[in-house]
Amino acid sequence: MPARIAVLSDTHGLLRPEVLRIVRTCDCILHGGDINQPEIPDELRTIAPLYVVCGNNDKDWAEDLPQSLSVTLEGVTFFMVHNKKDVPPELDAAQIVVFGHSHKYFEQKLDGRLWLNPGSCGPRRFGQPITMAVIEAEQGRYQTVEIIIPPDETGRRRRKSK
Repeated sequence: MPARIAVLSDTHGLLRPEVLRIVRTCDCILHGGDINQPEIPDELRTIAPLYVVCGNNDKDWAEDLPQSLSVTLEGVTFFMVHNKKDVPPELDAAQIVVFGHSHKYFEQKLDGRLWLNPGSCGPRRFGQPITMAVIEAEQGRYQTVEIIIPPDETGRRRRKSK
């Protein structure tokens, strides 16, 4: 049975109920940064193993988060970074590059490698749809599904930590 991997980015302090419902069906979570609140990764870690990178809006509380991360799950190697411009020229064995920052869903295969921005599933900004992705992976193969969250799912906004 394939592993289900939730791919999120740019939550900006908001975990929507629909996002949580989907994440709870997954075996692990990748978060592409701009979390904004330490409570977000804390809550996500109670659901499934979490792999996360620091975003440009993640401040002092996130200083220990990596700027980039490579992880292999179910034989699929991921490289994660918040901003696509920070992807190094050499990606070695990465099959999927996960990034965020633009809040716009992007999925394109280039030179045999999938480039995936799950968009933003936090507060709606820039008129973009509210999106995330789920990847089903097994024995080095994968399939990606874009998920569009209805805009009426207001969710819970986290208070800023000090």
